[in-house]
This record gives sequence, structure tokens and C-alpha cells, in this order.
Amino acid sequence: MQDDSIPLADRVVLVTGAGSGLGAALCARLGAAQAHVAALDLNERRVREVAEDLCADGADVRAFVADVGAAAEVRRALDQVLERHGRLDAVINCAAIDVTAPIDQIDEDTWERVLRTNLTGPFVVSRQACRSLRAGGHIVNVASTAARRAWPNACAYHASKWGLMGLTQALHAELRPTGIKVSAVIAGGMRTPFLLERFSDIDVSTLQDPDRVARAICCVLTQPDDSVIPEIMVLPMKETSWP
Repeated sequence: MQDDSIPLADRVVLVTGAGSGLGAALCARLGAAQAHVAALDLNERRVREVAEDLCADGADVRAFVADVGAAAEVRRALDQVLERHGRLDAVINCAAIDVTAPIDQIDEDTWERVLRTNLTGPFVVSRQACRSLRAGGHIVNVASTAARRAWPNACAYHASKWGLMGLTQALHAELRPTGIKVSAVIAGGMRTPFLLERFSDIDVSTLQDPDRVARAICCVLTQPDDSVIPEIMVLPMKETSWP
């Protein structure tokens, strides 16, 4: 059977939340596929360590620092990417935070902080990226099973991820006529600091390696030009938040 997938080699891909977890796994997989990776994170030390380690292995990964919810910082980072590579082919919105607490312990500032990173951030990055993406460009938003099912003490996180699915579907409809693809990747629990550092008693056997989700995202990015995957879900076999 003929392989009609589009290779990742030489494509310029921006990854947010690249300093750890899924973002770092994505940088590794994209770098190994010979893409030019712009690794963006708010934590300068972590993202530079990721970039340096991958460059030592022969990948082309450069670190950038920005708050995804701050338009001026995102614009500056994208300008730097364009100055270095001359173009932008895809953006993957991975950056996310959570505050686990009942609603009476979540004040307005906490609520705004979660939504600023998880929902406003993808909006800002996508809006800025649209100025540079051309037909065949791609926006991938990383959602969560929290966008499909709710559990207690995570109202801000749920609201942000449900909102992200709405944003993704709206952009898919809006940008499709221009040739820009928009996809949502709904990820189940992963063995990343996002969970492991907050829940010390979590059963790691129920979680998946973030590289599995990174692999699925690369699959989404390599569809033929006349096809798009608007939504995909990747779960560990023992996923506890999904039937």
C-alpha cells in the first residue's frame, strides 16, 4: 500500500508548554523526525534544558520564553521563530495548568489564571500564528478527557478544556476554507509532572507514556493535504476517567 503521509522533516513547528511532560515529549519526537522545533515555555530554565539535551542528540530545537496568555510576548516569540526559519508550518498548544480545589476555595484570580493559560493561551497563540500560517498549516490543541467528563474539585480546569474544544471546532470551521487545518487531541492520563507532582498516591499503571500522545499528534500532522483529523482521543488502556 502506498504511504501518502506528509513527512515532518524541515517543517517548522511551535510547541507550547515544551519545558516538561507532553510538550517535551513532542519536541523529542518532532526533533527525531527532523522538524525544526520552536520550544516555548514560561519556565526558561526547563525549556532551555529540553532544547539543549535534544540538540546534543542532533535535533534542531530552539528554546523560546513567553507567557502564552500575553499577546505581546507571544508575538515577540513568533517574530523570533520567523526571523530564524522564515516561516511557520504548525503550532501545538500544549501549555496547561490546573488547581485542584472545591469551588469555595477557588477565587477569581485563580480561575482567571487557569483559563488564561489553558484557553486564552491557545486563542492568543492561534490568532498570532494565523498571520504566518498558509494553506497546509496546522493548529493542534491538546485537550483532555476533562473536556468530555467531569469530576469534583476541578471546575476551572474543566471549563478551560470544554472551552478549548469549542474554540477548536470554531477555528476548524473558520479556517478550513483557507487551507489551514485545526485539530483537537483529547489526551487521557499521562505519566507527566502535571499529574505525578500533584497526586503522590496516583496509580502510575493507569497512566500512559506521553510519547504515545506525541506519536498520535505527529500522525495528525502527517495526513495528506486533502485530509484533516479534526478530533482524536488517546487513552491508556486502564484510563480511570473514561468508561
